[in-house]
Amino acid sequence: MRERWSVGVVCALLAALVTGCSSAGGSDRGDGRLGRKASAAPTVTQPTGYGAVFLGVDECSSFGTTSFTEVPCTSERAAARVVARYDGEVGSGPPCPATTDFVLHISAQGSSGAGRDGVIPKGYACMRNLEPPHPGDPGGGGGPRTIVGDCVYGSGSGQVRETACDGSGQRKPQYRVVKAVLRRASCPASTALYVQLGGEQPVGCARPV
Repeated sequence: MRERWSVGVVCALLAALVTGCSSAGGSDRGDGRLGRKASAAPTVTQPTGYGAVFLGVDECSSFGTTSFTEVPCTSERAAARVVARYDGEVGSGPPCPATTDFVLHISAQGSSGAGRDGVIPKGYACMRNLEPPHPGDPGGGGGPRTIVGDCVYGSGSGQVRETACDGSGQRKPQYRVVKAVLRRASCPASTALYVQLGGEQPVGCARPV
């Protein structure tokens, strides 16, 4: 028996699979502050289940404008694979792998039926498209994380947002993250912008493009 759980999409990727999260946080050159990656507003969806655990690691989902359905990875409907799965809130849990294309936020729900007893804990699934485009790749213009190789543009108020390095996005790139370091003092002298990346090397050193 299949069940349905409500899912909040941190970065909704529609059927066209054109973009992932299209924004990143940072600072403009004027104040030099570190910034945060901006995230899209959650969208409520109604997925149906397939495996013993909804969207476990290495399981796949199809896409829809209002729902994400778990399907066999061999299905022609399969569009993205779970590369990591964590319990808890996205902001307080481990970061997704660097080249994650988008994140699904899964709300806590009760479960029943064979192989699904108890409560499904709140968590999030880090998703990677089965086929290009991959907005989470360096320079891809999206994904839940800003990584080395990504490009950004100034969005005002001391913030920057991520955009495709090849200029195919709605905004042209102004800076490229060329190095990740522990402290700003370790950035090259040519650094014009510091971007918050998170992880073990949280400071991104960016140069004009």
